[in-house]
Amino acid sequence: MGDIPDVAQFGPMSSPYGLSLSLDAARTVAAAAAAEARAHGWTMAIAVTDPAGTLVYFERIDDTQAGSADIAIEKARSAARFKRPTKAFQDTLATGGIGLRVLAINGAVALEGGLPIVVGGRIVGAIGVSGSTAENDGICAQAGVNALG
Repeated sequence: MGDIPDVAQFGPMSSPYGLSLSLDAARTVAAAAAAEARAHGWTMAIAVTDPAGTLVYFERIDDTQAGSADIAIEKARSAARFKRPTKAFQDTLATGGIGLRVLAINGAVALEGGLPIVVGGRIVGAIGVSGSTAENDGICAQAGVNALG
């Protein structure tokens, strides 16, 4: 997915943490992700966290598989705490060999669908989406991030 930034853009020193996004902003992000999912007929769980990875808002489309709720929350938490898209961990893991080190990182989720939410150059939260393929989860997460402009 070309719209998702690479790992270097979200390195440890690149984007500082800011104040948490508001509940209304979290709802806006989740609504956009849900709208994208519904447009494709995908059932999704959507979690939005603050910069520390604490849940701010959660939404689940009817008939979403139960396990996706926890996965969405963990994707958002991972994106917030590690300041990078969870796809970065997925891509690292896919290289095999030394890339398997990602499995030893406590809290790192190696599945696309988690993105930091950056406003004014600061990470104000993160979104995690789960329920379809990792790529489809990423598409919905990006739609959520895009909703804040």
